[in-house]
Parts: sequence; structure tokens; C-alpha cells
Amino acid sequence: MKKLFSMLMAGAMMVGLLAGCGNTPATSTSSSTPDTVAAFKIGGTGPLTGGAAIYGNAVKNGAQIAVDEINALGTAVQFELNMQDDEHDAEKAVNAYNNLMDWGMQVSLVAVTSKPGEAISVYHNDDRVFGLTPSGSAPAVVEGKDNVYQLCFSDPNQGTASANYIADQGLATKVAVIYKNDDVYSKGIYDTFMAQAKVRGLEVVSETTFTTATENDFNVQLTEAKNAGAELLFLPMYYTPASLILTQADAMGYEPKFFGVDGMDGILTIENFNTELAEGVMLLTPFNADATDEKTASFVAKYQAQFGEIPNQFAADAYDCVYAYYQALTNANATPDMSAETLCGLMMEQFSTMSFDGLTGEGMTWTNGMVDKAPKGMIIENGAYVGM
Repeated sequence: MKKLFSMLMAGAMMVGLLAGCGNTPATSTSSSTPDTVAAFKIGGTGPLTGGAAIYGNAVKNGAQIAVDEINALGTAVQFELNMQDDEHDAEKAVNAYNNLMDWGMQVSLVAVTSKPGEAISVYHNDDRVFGLTPSGSAPAVVEGKDNVYQLCFSDPNQGTASANYIADQGLATKVAVIYKNDDVYSKGIYDTFMAQAKVRGLEVVSETTFTTATENDFNVQLTEAKNAGAELLFLPMYYTPASLILTQADAMGYEPKFFGVDGMDGILTIENFNTELAEGVMLLTPFNADATDEKTASFVAKYQAQFGEIPNQFAADAYDCVYAYYQALTNANATPDMSAETLCGLMMEQFSTMSFDGLTGEGMTWTNGMVDKAPKGMIIENGAYVGM
């Protein structure tokens, strides 16, 4: 008998060891609901590792705070959150989406960044899973899909709003633009910025580009902008190349104004970056962590306590996404036993008609999947974002 028991124990240990050797993708699944309480399964993909991890983890963290708050209310709408790591890669996002579908995802945060969002929004449409992305801002994420929505500004809106803001505030008359021509996010903002700059009388004296392969040296682009007399550099890009542009401009003694978009939110948290170079950088964002209203102050305090840093707008957008789902599911009298397809129809009806107040805007509405809310002009002062 002892021999049989030893053999069974050894077999169990071997199974455990083999299970621990599986090469599964990074994931974060969390729920504060009791095991006996049915919950809506909300999933999403994002870069939890790699060069864009600041965005993915901000979304995961912001969404988790909202899930915990809602579950603590004890209402009929409870959530279980599952964020899968896509490493800002479209192919890995598709694999992550398939993992979420195997898990039983009912509603979705789609993807954190645009290219993965474009890839998996097609599957959302085919599978009739409703998606509300906090930050996948490319128009192609929602175009042609009646069940995929954005809570973030779309890229065209960011370009137009940036040109209007620069003109309205009289920030510059001569502008240079540096954009990433192999990135749908950067290119989309650039296109509409250029069109609106012409309408508003902004003189664009230099237009230069870069790619993923060349985003470590910007001396040529900066020299051209400097020689053209550009007073302001418009940078429609993510924070990593923007930080290099600030560093290399400083090294050559070039001190224009810098104006960015929501992808630059996170520049103050880059490791080994001299954040003093970001002083005076301006950007448009829907969220101001320094706002004094009770809702924002509570969110910022919770985020700092749990994650040790100030939340960026990606975290705030994700928080709003979960609460928007809470409002829509409650209004629709939805129940967790409903299929994803049934919930998809209910969410399409709700989001096409409802108005939502959140951290990132009041009276938000949606048209053709795109959100309507007002941007806020921000400037970095003393290492923090301050409303302009």
C-alpha cells in the first residue's frame, strides 16, 4: 500500500512539473467577486511587457480599480477582468484574443494600441463580441465594425484638435512636424493635422519622418527644423521616440516649443530619461490627474496607493471603459448568463444612445463608434502635468 501511495504521489508531482513548463502568454486575470457570484467576463489585450508596457499596464491597472469598486457595490453587475499580453504585436494580439474567447469573454476592451486593435477588431465583428477600446485610436479599429467603439480620441480628431489648439493659443506661426510613417497612429494624426494647419494658417516649414528601424537618431530631422526656423515641433508619436527627440534637441542647443498627443503621456516615467528636458512640453489629453474634483482625486489616490505612481490618461480611459460598461449593462438589465452575441446587441443599443460622465469627459456620446468629448491642454511643469 505504501508503495502504491508513493507511486501516485510521484505521478502527481510529475504532472505538476510538466504543467509548470508550459509556454503560456503573460496574462492578468483578477476578480474580487466571491466564487458563488456570477460575473460578466471582460477581457482585453495590451502590451504588459516590452517597449509599450507603460500603456498596457496603465490600462490593466485602471480597469482593475474600476472592477474592484463596482464589485464592492454588490449590485447585479459584477466583473471578472482578464488582460492578456500582446507585446504591441498584431499577431500576438490575435493569439491573445483566441485565449480570451476560450476563457469565455463576453465584453471586451479590445486592444490598448492601434495596430493590434485593427487586427482583432475584425474578429470582434465576426464573432459578435462588443468591444470598447480605451486607447486604440486608429480609425480602422472601428471602421466597418458596428460593434466596436472607442473611448479615446480617434487619430483624426487628435490631429485636428492639435492644430486648432496651437492656432487658438498663438503658440507658434512656424511649425515643424516629425512623424513615424510606418505607424498608423502617427500617420493618421499627421494627415489631419496638416490639413487643419493649412485651414488655420499655420506655416509648416519642415515635414520629416522616421520608421521603426530609424527611431534612434533624429539629428537630421532636428537640423532641418532648426534651419527652417521652426518655433514649435509637433510630435504625433509615442513617448519613447519623443524622449530621444528631446534629448538630441538639447544636445544640439535647439530649444523650440514641443507639442505632442496622448501617446506622449508616460514620458515622465521612462527609465534613464532626464525628465527636466520635458519641462514645458505641451500635449492634448482628456485627463488631468491634478484636477480637484472628488472623482478624480479618489481615483488618483487609489492608483498611487496600489501602484506607486500617478495614473496617466490611459489608466483613466480604462477606468471609464469599465464604468461605461457598468452603466450600459445595468440599463439593459443584462445578466451574466447571456451569451456574448446577446450582450453585443444590447451594448450596441445602449452605446449608440446613452450619455456617459467619466474621469475623461462629461456627456460623452458615440457616433459610428467614435466618442465625442473635449480634450484638455496640458503642460509639464515641475515634473507634473498641469492644465493650460
